Parts: sequence; structure tokens; C-alpha cells
Amino acid sequence: MSESNFEWDEAKNTSNQRKHGVSFYEAQYAFLDPKRVIAEDLSHSQKEKRYYCFGSNWEATGIITVRFTYRSGCIRIIGAGYWRKGKKVYEKSNSV
Repeated sequence: MSESNFEWDEAKNTSNQRKHGVSFYEAQYAFLDPKRVIAEDLSHSQKEKRYYCFGSNWEATGIITVRFTYRSGCIRIIGAGYWRKGKKVYEKSNSV
């Protein structure tokens, strides 16, 4: 995984790990899933477009939902977790 393609705020990463149990480093793996689903986050896209990535974790034991935006050619991770709604979107898109 090339970390140069991703960036995040380290304080937000620490907060996300405490709150949702997922590091932003781990969240990067959702983007490697060939069956990942990308959707625009319409409720949080006021100042800049934001998106969701729904994809498998590294161990393929769960579906991670990653909120992100594009900044200066990088994917900036804003939040991540194992959320039921994200898993449902992934399963519906992949006919699971």
C-alpha cells in the first residue's frame, strides 16, 4: 500500500480508533477491494465533495465504510468504521 496516495489528520485518526475501532491505515484496504463501492456523501458535501468507500478489510472478515474526499491528488480519509448501513450497500451492489 502506497501511503503517498492517502492522507489524514493524525488526531482524527486517533479519535476514530477510540470511537469506531478502525485506524485510517487499516481503512485504506477498503480501496483495494475489487468489488468496492464508491458513493457520493450528499449530506456532508457542502464545502467539498465527500464520498463513501464500502470495501472489505485486509483479512476479508468485514466491510469497512470509509468517508473521504480528494485533495491535491490524494485520498483524504475523514472517518471509517464497520457500519451496518455500509455493509448493506456493499452486499446489495455485489448481490451477496
